[in-house]
Order: sequence, then structure tokens, then C-alpha cells
Amino acid sequence: MCNEQCLDFFSRWRLWIRPLFIAAYALAALVFVPLFLIKSLENGFNRHDLEVLIAGVFVGVAIPISLWEIIQHVIHYTQPSLQKHIIRILWMVPIYALNAWLGLTYPEASVYVDSARECYEAYVIYNFMKYLLNYLNMEMDLEASLECKPQVKHIFPMCCLPNWEMGRPFVHICKHGILQYTVMRPLTTAISFICKICNVYGDGQFKFNVAFPYLVLINNISQSSAMYCLIMFYKASKAELQPMKPLPKFLCIKAVVFFSFFQGVLIAFFVYTGAISSSEPDIDGVSLSTRLQDFLVCIEMCLAAIAHHYSFSYLPYVSPETRPQTCCSAFLAMWDISDVGRDVQEHLGIVTSSISRRIRGRSMYSIPRGNDEYQHLVSPRAGQSVPADFYQNFDEVVVNYGTVNTHPVQTHSAETRTKRV
Repeated sequence: MCNEQCLDFFSRWRLWIRPLFIAAYALAALVFVPLFLIKSLENGFNRHDLEVLIAGVFVGVAIPISLWEIIQHVIHYTQPSLQKHIIRILWMVPIYALNAWLGLTYPEASVYVDSARECYEAYVIYNFMKYLLNYLNMEMDLEASLECKPQVKHIFPMCCLPNWEMGRPFVHICKHGILQYTVMRPLTTAISFICKICNVYGDGQFKFNVAFPYLVLINNISQSSAMYCLIMFYKASKAELQPMKPLPKFLCIKAVVFFSFFQGVLIAFFVYTGAISSSEPDIDGVSLSTRLQDFLVCIEMCLAAIAHHYSFSYLPYVSPETRPQTCCSAFLAMWDISDVGRDVQEHLGIVTSSISRRIRGRSMYSIPRGNDEYQHLVSPRAGQSVPADFYQNFDEVVVNYGTVNTHPVQTHSAETRTKRV
């Protein structure tokens, strides 16, 4: 009897998860806020404590807004192939906000929390790319559709570059241009972490004998390339993406990921040149730039949470006709990152093969579809099967790099698609 009641209680999780979240967050606020105030008053409530308090107010507003939207997506988890990536993008605000606040509160731990935030930047770009690709591949052969379109021209200041051939070459260049940042950012973060341990990083120092300016340059090039490829992809598929209102989503990603990076670089540069200085004599330039960046990120995440609430809303996925996935499926799909490993492996394999062919004077895009080499490199492998209970792929269109999905896919009319997204 007791087991049946427990099962019945958990089966009704959609009814009690929202009140539970509100109660848990209110309890956490009632416990931690007084403790923080007591500790600050014991220390004399100095300027640093005031900064932490102000930043904490914005973080305290940003996190529940984002978590509420995440919970709503989990409750109405009707389009796993799209919502899985939306949920991962929405986690960006809580991770960024909490990371910045912890870095501001405990400056000595900023090297560790900043590394986690930098790696999640690349993860967000990857998920936004997958979100767009899954959306487009739900109803069309994306590569064939682009082949029928007029040539997309490069934008300033890349006007001198040769045009990217429409169709498969265009999709490949855009996808790999975005995915390289997913690989490069964690790599440079790991290198910077090692350099900090070896005292050769030189945080905020634009000198030739430290690693900081070189890693900033590499990240800048990698990030700018990813953003340019994202812009080109949006430009080519703007009409097809129109029903899901891509511009606000695109601006949210650009503002949070790319603006925060360049903001940090500019702050470090201004502090290094003396344009920004501290009135406190015991604060060095590195600590000042880190504190200022973390403080601004805490404020900006509050604005980003509001923007995400409207740009990545759960409302288009509320469908009484579609049965949502179970609680476990939704939560497990949110945390599962096996798709990242597969896509990175696919990306590295294609890039390596492409370099090898270019050395031999052959282009990957000159290989016709159906050719054995093409099938081996960029098509779903024969004999590869996905377990029936593999929760992350419920009704999902599996988009591999450079492939056109040949599995049966449930299609929707334009009217239904516009209504849903």
C-alpha cells in the first residue's frame, strides 16, 4: 500500500515540482541571506561586502527566473530534439551568475570557477548550433534546400573571401567553423589553467613573456570565426528559421557568450593601461579587473535571464495532443552529454580526413554522395544502432555532421510548425 502511494505521488510530479521549487528557493534565501549579513557585519561591512551584496541581489533574481523556465520545459517536454538543447542553453544564466558571484565572494577561487564558465561557453555555442540544425532537419533536406538557393555572399570585412559553395560545402563549413570553438575553448582553458599553476600565465598582462595575450588572441580568433559562421548560417537559412523567431535567440547567445568575453578583455586592457584604477591600495590590477568583470556579469545575467524567458519560452511546446516524456527521461536527457562526444569525434575525424585529402589535392566536397568514402566519413555508419531505451533520442532527428537524415521522421505542416515554435 505504501509503495503504491509513493508511486502515485511521484507519478504526479508535474503537480508538485513547481511548489517544491518555490518553497526550496524561499527556504534557501531565508537561511543564507541572514548568514551572509551577519558575517559581513562582523567584518565591518566593507566595500567588498557591499559589492557582493549588490551582485547577490541580481543573482538572486536571475537564478529563479532561469530555473523556473527550465522546470517548465521539463514539465512540457514534448519536443526532445529541440528542448534538450534549449534547457542546456537556459542553464547558462545560473552557471554564469553563480560562477561570477562565487568569484567575487572568494577571489582566491576565481581561477577554478572561471575555468568552468569558460568551458560552458563552448557548450552553449554547440547546443545552439544543434538546436538550429535539428529544427531545420525536422522537415527538410537542409543541404539540398541550400543547393537551390542563390549564393550567400560574405559580409564585411570578409568580402574578399571566396564564396562558400551552397549545399553540402556550405553546411560543412558553418558547422565545423562553429564546432572548432567547442574544441578550442576547453583546450585553451586547460592551457591557461596549467600556465596559472606554473606562474607563467600573466593574467591581465599584455607582455610577450607571458601566456595571457597569446591565449586571448587564439580565443578571439576562434570565437570570431564561430560567430561569423553562425551569422552566415543564419543568413542562408533565415527564411526557414523564421517561424521560430531566431533573431532574439541569436542575440541572446551573442550577448551573453561573445559580449562577456570581449568585455573581460577590454576591462583587462583598460586596467593594464591605467585607464581604470582602484582607490584601494591593496588591490592589484589583476584582482581589480576580475572583480569588475564578475560584478558586471552578475548584473548582466539578471537581464539575460529575462531575455531568455521570452526568447526560449516553453509556451510553444505546451501541447495537450502530445504526451510529454517521463520525469526521468527529461532530467537524464538534460544532463547527458554523450552527443557532444560523438559530434566532436565526428568533427575531428572529418577535419583530419579533409586535411589529408587537401594534401593529396582532393576536396571532400568533390566526393559525390553515395561514394564509399563519403558514406564512411560523413554518413551514418551501417550497422550502428541506438538502443531502444536510449532516452536522449526519443523522437529525435539525429543530425550527424555532413549527413542527410534518412530515418523516418514525423513531419508537420507549416501551419502546425508555426504554431508550435
